[in-house]
Amino acid sequence: MLFVCLVILLGTAAVAPVVTRGTGRNAGWLLAAPLLVAAVLLGATALPLEQTVPWIPSLDIGLSLRLNGLSLFFSMLVLVIGAGVLAYAARYLGRSGDHRTFYLLMTTFALSMLLLVLTDDLVVLFVAWEATTLCSFFLIARSGENAREPAIRTLLVTAAGGLVLLAAVATMIVGTGTSRISDVLAHPIWQENQGFVTAVAVLLAIAAFTKSAQFPFQAWLPDSMVAITPVSAYLHAAAMVKAGIYLLLLFSPVLAGNTVWSVMLVACGLITALFGAAAALRRYDLKELLAYSTMSQLGLIVAMIGVGTPAAITAAVVHTGSHALFKSALFMLIGVIDHQAGTRDIRELRGKQLKMPFTGAALVLASASMAGVPLLLGFISKEMMFMAYIGLPVVLIVAAVTSVLTFAYSARIVLGAFSGSSGRVVDEAPITFWGVPAVAAVASLVFGIFPGVFDSFVSAAASDATGTAIDEHLSIWHGFNLPLLVSSIVIATGIILVVFRDRVHDIVEPMALPISGLAVVDWLRKSIIRFGGVVGSWTGTRQPALHLAIPMVCLSLIALVGVFTLDLPPQVGDPSQPTDWVLVVLMLVGVSFAVVAKTRVSAVVIVGVVGFSMTLWFWTLGAADVAITQLLVEILTVVVMVLLLRRLPKSFTKASNRRRVVAGTIAVTSGLAAAAAVWALTGRRELSDAAVYYLREGEDTTGGSNIVNTILVEFRALDTLGELTVLGAAGIAVAALLYSRKPAPVREGEFNETSAIADSAENAVFVRSVGKLLGPVIVLVSLILLFRGHNEPGGGFIAALVGGAGLALFYLAAPNDAASKIRVPFMVLIGSGIALGTATGFVGFIQGSFLAPMHTYVLGYQLSTALVFDVGVYLAVMGIVLAALNMLGGGTDKTEEAKQKEEVR
Repeated sequence: MLFVCLVILLGTAAVAPVVTRGTGRNAGWLLAAPLLVAAVLLGATALPLEQTVPWIPSLDIGLSLRLNGLSLFFSMLVLVIGAGVLAYAARYLGRSGDHRTFYLLMTTFALSMLLLVLTDDLVVLFVAWEATTLCSFFLIARSGENAREPAIRTLLVTAAGGLVLLAAVATMIVGTGTSRISDVLAHPIWQENQGFVTAVAVLLAIAAFTKSAQFPFQAWLPDSMVAITPVSAYLHAAAMVKAGIYLLLLFSPVLAGNTVWSVMLVACGLITALFGAAAALRRYDLKELLAYSTMSQLGLIVAMIGVGTPAAITAAVVHTGSHALFKSALFMLIGVIDHQAGTRDIRELRGKQLKMPFTGAALVLASASMAGVPLLLGFISKEMMFMAYIGLPVVLIVAAVTSVLTFAYSARIVLGAFSGSSGRVVDEAPITFWGVPAVAAVASLVFGIFPGVFDSFVSAAASDATGTAIDEHLSIWHGFNLPLLVSSIVIATGIILVVFRDRVHDIVEPMALPISGLAVVDWLRKSIIRFGGVVGSWTGTRQPALHLAIPMVCLSLIALVGVFTLDLPPQVGDPSQPTDWVLVVLMLVGVSFAVVAKTRVSAVVIVGVVGFSMTLWFWTLGAADVAITQLLVEILTVVVMVLLLRRLPKSFTKASNRRRVVAGTIAVTSGLAAAAAVWALTGRRELSDAAVYYLREGEDTTGGSNIVNTILVEFRALDTLGELTVLGAAGIAVAALLYSRKPAPVREGEFNETSAIADSAENAVFVRSVGKLLGPVIVLVSLILLFRGHNEPGGGFIAALVGGAGLALFYLAAPNDAASKIRVPFMVLIGSGIALGTATGFVGFIQGSFLAPMHTYVLGYQLSTALVFDVGVYLAVMGIVLAALNMLGGGTDKTEEAKQKEEVR
C-alpha cells in the first residue's frame, strides 16, 4: 500500500505537464484528486506497516517504508493540505501563461515530502530532504524577476542544513552499522555512548533549524515570500517547514532528555517565537506578517519538542496539525484578498472597501484559531502547550508573552485587511476561489468543538514520537486550572494590545535588530565566492606546470608525514627481480633524456619510452590486463599528442633559472616521495582478504576466470558505471571547450615543395596500404577481446582502445584533414554507451539488486548481462577516441564544423 501511494504521486508528477498543457490552470483540480486518493488509502491502512524493496541486499540498502502513527500524521498534512493548495491554485493562477513547471514542481514536492515521512532508511530520508530543498528553490526562482536572489539565499541556508543532515546520517550509520531508521532508533548506542548522542543531537538540531526557519537560520523564510501564494501556503507554511519538525519528532525518543538537545531546542525555539511575534507586529505586508508568524509558531513547537515530556510532545503534535490548518488557510485567504484588491499592504487596503463577507468570515476563523480563541483548535493546542510548561516558569512566561503578541498580530491581520471604509469597492471572489481556505478555517472550528475525533490519531503520533504508549483524550474544557488562567491572561492582554494597537505599533516600529540575517547570508555567500576565486586562481592558468605542482607538493607532504608516523612491517621475502632493475635503469635513462629534451617531438618520443617500459614491467609482474591497457593508452596518447604538437611551438621556451630550480626541487622531492611509497607499500604483506576472496570465489560467483574483468563489470560495476559517466562528461566538456574557443592554428611544415614528404597523399601510401589489410583485422581483434574479456585478458575498455588504435590508423592514413574525418556520431556513441550501462543496471533488479548480473547459456556458451554492460563501456570509450581524433585533428571545413556542432547539441 505504501509503494502504491508513492507510485500514485510519482505518476501524478509525471503527467502534470501533460495535463496542464491540455487544461491550463484547471489542472489543479485534476492533480489534487490523486493526493486525496493516496490520503484515503493511507488512512485506511492498519498500523504499523513496513514494506521493503531491496537494492543492495549485501549492504542492507533498499527502499524501506514504514507507516506508523507519526508518519501517518505528517502524511495527512502533506496530502490533504497539498490537495487543497492545488485546487486553490486552479483559480489563483492566471488564465494565460504556461503553468506546467508550477504543477510539475508542486507535485514533485508532494512526492518528496511523502517519501521523506514514509521512508525507513536514512539515506532515502536525506535524498528526499534535499529534493524538497531543490523544489523550493525552483518554485521561488520562477516567481518573477525579483525572485532570483531570495531563491539563492533560501537554497544556501537550506542546502547547508542538508549537508549537516548528511553528516548526521553518516554518523548514525557508522555508529549503529545500519541505515534502517527503526533499527537505528532501537540500537543500544543511544544509552552507551553519550559523545555519539551529543554529536547527533547537535547535527540534527541544526539541520531541522535550517528547514524550519529557527534562530539563527530564520531569515530565509520571510525572504522566500516573493514566491506566489500557493507556494507559500504549501511549502513555507504547511509542508516544507514541517520537515524539520518531523525530523525532531522522529528522533525525539532517543534524544529527549539529552541536555544539549533540550537546551538548543528550547532556547532557539523560544528566541524564534518571541522574535517572530514581535517582528510580525511591525509588518504592513500581510503575507510578510504571516511569514514571521510562521517562524513564531514553529518556534513554539520546537520548544515543546525540546522539553521532551510526553505532555509536551503531544502538545507539539496537536499544535503542528492546528498550525497547518489555520496557517495554510490564512495564506490562501490573503492571496484571495491580494488577487481581488490588487494589494495586500495594510496601508493601501485602508483606502478600499472589501465587500467580501465569506472571505472575511474565513479569515476571522483562521486568525482566531492562531490567536488561541476558545472553541477553535488553536485554543486546545495552546492550552496543551501551557499545561506542558507547568513546572518551567521561565519557559511558560516566554510562551505566554509570545501568545499575547500572537493575539495582537492575529487581530492586525483581520483589522488590517477589512478596516477600510471608503474608496474602491472590492467584491467577493467566486466560491471556487475562497472555498478551499474556507474549508480549512471551518475545520479549525469543527475540530475545536469536537476534538475527540482526533484522539487515536494524535495518540498514535505522540506514542511514536515519545517511544511510550500515550492515550490522549482531547477536550476543549479541562476545568479551572493554571493553563486556563494563563490563556485568560493572554486573551485579556491581547485585547488591550489590540485596543491600543496604534501606540503598540509606535513602540515596536523602531525595534529593528542591528544585524540583518539576509545581510549575513549575502556576506557569507560573497566571502565563499571570493575564497573560491582565490583557490581557483591557483589552477586557473593554462600553464601545466602549476597544475602538476600542486598534487606533487601534496604527495611530498604526505610522504613526509608518513616518514614520522608509519610503523612498517618487515618485508615478506625479496619482492624485486633482476629484470626489475633493468627496467628501472631504462626508465631512468628515459626520464633523464626527457628532462634535457629541447623539442616537443623528442620529448614525446622519450616519454613514450618510459611508458612502454612501464608496460613491460606490468607484463613481467603477470598483470596482463594492466599491461595491455598501458600499451594501448601509450599508443593513443602518442597519436593525440601528435595532433596537439601541430598547434604548439616546435621547441620549448627557455625557463628562468629560478623557475628551473623550483621545478627541479618539486620534481625531485615528489619523485623521492613516490619511490619511498613504492618501497614502503610493496612486499610487506600477503594477499589482502579481498584479493583472497576474488581468487577463491570469483569464478564460481561470476562464471568468469579473468579476475580483473569480473571485478570491473560485476563486483564493482557501480564504480565502473560512475567512471564511465565521468569519462562521457569529460568528452562532452572537451567538445564544448573546443567549439567555444578555437584552438591554436596548425603550424606549417618546414620543408620545400620538392621534399619527398611534401605530398601527404603520396607520403601516406604505405600507411594506407597497411591500413586496408590491418584495419579489418584490428576491428576483429577488438571484438574478440570484447567477447572474451570475462575469461581472458580483454574486456570493453581494452577492446575499445584496440578499436581506437585502428581508427587512429585510418585517420593517419588520410591524405588531408578533410578526408580524415571518421564520420561516426561520436556523441551518440558516448551517450548510448552510458545509457546501455545504466539500463543493464536496472535489468539487474530482476535479480533483486541494481547491476546484479544474470547468466544464461546459449549453445554451451555462457552469456551474461555483464557482457552487455561491457558493450556500453566499449561504445563510450570508442566515442571518446573518435571525439579526440575528429576535434583535435580536424581542419577548418565550415560545413563539417557545423555538422559536428549540431551533433554535440
